[in-house]
Amino acid sequence: MRIVLGVEYDGTSFCGWQSQPNLCSVQDALELAIKSIAEHEIRIHAAGRTDTGVHAMMQVVHFDTEVHRPETAWVRGVNAFLPETVRVIWSKIMPENTEHDEFHARFSAIRRSYQYLLVNAPVAPAILASKAGWYHLPLDIAAMQKAIGYLLGEHDFSAFRASECQAKSPIRTMLRANIHAAGSHVIFNFSANAFLQHQVRNMVGALIYIGNGKNQPEYMETLLTNQDRTLSPPTFSANGLYLTGVEYDKKWNLPDTHRQIDLVL
Repeated sequence: MRIVLGVEYDGTSFCGWQSQPNLCSVQDALELAIKSIAEHEIRIHAAGRTDTGVHAMMQVVHFDTEVHRPETAWVRGVNAFLPETVRVIWSKIMPENTEHDEFHARFSAIRRSYQYLLVNAPVAPAILASKAGWYHLPLDIAAMQKAIGYLLGEHDFSAFRASECQAKSPIRTMLRANIHAAGSHVIFNFSANAFLQHQVRNMVGALIYIGNGKNQPEYMETLLTNQDRTLSPPTFSANGLYLTGVEYDKKWNLPDTHRQIDLVL
């Protein structure tokens, strides 16, 4: 049978999502915990990979097992074997021998959402040191809001693609891109059909260069047109990046697959 989980994690102490030989990843921790309940080797598949230091309010994963356990075992039971920085929020046992066991956490996803939390203050935050990005000079939020609008729609996002990105195509469709500010906190919201490696952090870096006055809002359009990563600003810190949701067709009847970080404001 196919089991689907909604997972939250603090990525600070992990080497990213993807399994590594030294077992330092979120995937490794989760597979070991599930193995303790399923009593056999487990391989999980995620909606998307996150880099070192990146967090998830809602990551969606699935795995297959022939072991029958109540859904509570895949939540409370698995959590008992996880480090305190990783938690299963919900579980869903897909009906056997139906189209539902064709669900795939990655390939069935139709939209991913990320938020980036930035502290814009003269002094770096202490409490949010690993939970938020930081920029020390005042930012022009209005200019950044204008610039972020250029990202909406279908584009070649090569200007914001990591050199080691393995995606077959740089074409992505940005469905949501906006900024909200409250006091010294700034939240960037992005939703797209899929994202390239480091794309969100690179877009935030470009927006910072607009907010600090180095470039005008139209600079964002120029970067998209040039399609050259070497002409774009540096990649911004991973600390403030959160995977906050994955959207699926309603036919899968999953629990809520979106959670926001707005409460930190």
